[in-house]
Amino acid sequence: MQVTLLCLRVGHLHPYTMSDSNTTDFTNPSTFILLGIPGLEAAHVWISIPFCTMYVIAILGNFTILFIVKTEQSLHGPLYYFLCMLAITDLVLSTATVPKMLSNFWFNSREIDFSACLTQMYFIHCFSAMESGILVALALDRYVAICHPLRHSTILTNSVVAKIGLAVVLRCGISALPYPFLVRRWPYCRTNIIPHSFCEHIAVVNLACADTRISSYYGLFVLFSVIGLDMLFITVSYIQILRAIFSLPTKDARLKTFGTCGSHLCCILSFYLPEFFSSLTHRFGHKVPLHSLVLIANVYLLVPPLLHPIIYGVRTKQIRDRLLQLFTHKGT
Repeated sequence: MQVTLLCLRVGHLHPYTMSDSNTTDFTNPSTFILLGIPGLEAAHVWISIPFCTMYVIAILGNFTILFIVKTEQSLHGPLYYFLCMLAITDLVLSTATVPKMLSNFWFNSREIDFSACLTQMYFIHCFSAMESGILVALALDRYVAICHPLRHSTILTNSVVAKIGLAVVLRCGISALPYPFLVRRWPYCRTNIIPHSFCEHIAVVNLACADTRISSYYGLFVLFSVIGLDMLFITVSYIQILRAIFSLPTKDARLKTFGTCGSHLCCILSFYLPEFFSSLTHRFGHKVPLHSLVLIANVYLLVPPLLHPIIYGVRTKQIRDRLLQLFTHKGT
């Protein structure tokens, strides 16, 4: 594929150097080209099959959670409100990336408008952080339910749930705003080809011909101050939960509660580990194959929206019973 150069000087292609910074006319590209998964272009069609399958299951699963909670009055409580927030976040996060990715894989539709790329970048970072915040809220709900069961309804009232949800939205919306603004201000004179399947922040920043350390530093700041703190809060919550589980009087109760919390922890790790690995290796893992980085970046956008309806939804007795009831009625 031909590389598009966007930095011109006296009618000739001219590489950027710091000495030219005052004489070169920089312009932002009107479009970017998404390569998909570099090095695996020949396998795009085959890769799209599991990606599409996961996306469809995630869409159906999360819409099912929303439908069941909305129609079942008995599920109008803190845990289920948080599950609805998580479902909406998963729907937005996956829909912001997967349809464009599949159009690239199936129809070779690789171009993405510069503004659309920035919008996608904002949605990815905003809703990834939002998902992290909601996972903290779910961990808090489980902590109160297991460690302080008699006070659960008085601690997590509808008002408190609404305030938690608003705080998560505001925190994530504000923390993600600098990403597109920083990317817009950089000059791009090397190429407009992004070696990625979506507009990942650091992948776009790496195309700029300027000192972009502020973008990299801000990304690391958000990673550790927002996502890292969320992980710390979840860890503390589940340590307290595990202490409460091991103090339960019967073995069956311990196994049942531990099984539920264990599946929640697996779901949480499937989100945090790929995100941390992807963010850090894009900056420091220069020996990691590029296709591996892109595949791992796709994991934390595809797998959690697939797992959440199963782990938090189907494994929750009230939702499972309501789901079986719906299918039973349809069958009769």
